[in-house]
Amino acid sequence: MKPCRSQRVMLRGLGHHVSTWGDPAAPKLFLLHGWMDVGASFQFLVDALAHDWYAIAPDLRGYGRSDWQPQGYWYPDYIADLEALLGVFAPGERANLVGHSLGGNVVMHYAGIRPERVRAVVSLDGFGIPAEAPEKAPKKYRRWLDALAAAAEPRIYAGLDAVADRLQKNNPRLARDRALFLAAHWAEELPDGSARLTSDPRHKLPFPTVYRMDEVYAIWAGIVAPVLWVAALDSDTSRRLDAHADGDNDVLASVGRRLARVPGGQLATIGDAGHMLHHDQPAAVAAVIEPFLEAAGARD
Repeated sequence: MKPCRSQRVMLRGLGHHVSTWGDPAAPKLFLLHGWMDVGASFQFLVDALAHDWYAIAPDLRGYGRSDWQPQGYWYPDYIADLEALLGVFAPGERANLVGHSLGGNVVMHYAGIRPERVRAVVSLDGFGIPAEAPEKAPKKYRRWLDALAAAAEPRIYAGLDAVADRLQKNNPRLARDRALFLAAHWAEELPDGSARLTSDPRHKLPFPTVYRMDEVYAIWAGIVAPVLWVAALDSDTSRRLDAHADGDNDVLASVGRRLARVPGGQLATIGDAGHMLHHDQPAAVAAVIEPFLEAAGARD
């Protein structure tokens, strides 16, 4: 494995743990993880990159070793945190952004909101979520208020091996050595040998707001940087994107309808991979990312 360094930076009043790989003088590559994940999760992808990069992967607020937010978590904060991160590691520079799932949505939004700050953007199986009708709003707010009243406690496992077991249950393609590596970053071992997940359980609270695709499309329309979407062919997440609309559950059709709203967006696919494609096929993901980044001038 390529050696990883850890550091702690303050972003908008919260301490954030950041994993970095490579020489700080090399071209920078920012990596944003997905929901209930951590920055170290990109280790396998970084290992597969052929060229020298200074890879920078934060634990998003409330995940891993970054500070928790007692009032809960709001999507716009991730966008503001990304801007603060760029201010620390790449002030005044155009950034190369790669995000998985939640992180993919964040980098896409940022590219549309701050187009002058982005050189290239890659979204790994992060193409939004199913749109929701406005009439769902009252029910969503009620569910959110009810959930706030219930105490949320971190999940406790018998040990790190048990965390690895759960990771492999969630993703049968995940090799045991990778599962154990991830378990050591997703959880912390307690004095009695048990293991506690480090991510704030408040991330699992239901959102009170509806997801409006027209707003997302308006943001994507502002993107000027080259965009690469990387879709896992066995991803249930991508397959469900627009299933509510017409019953079509073909992953490429669902993704394609949304990619058509991204100026100049390109699509690459990864076979024999589910939603965690950077764990399942890191070499294949690296093989489509690096040529795209080079063509976009990411190493200039």
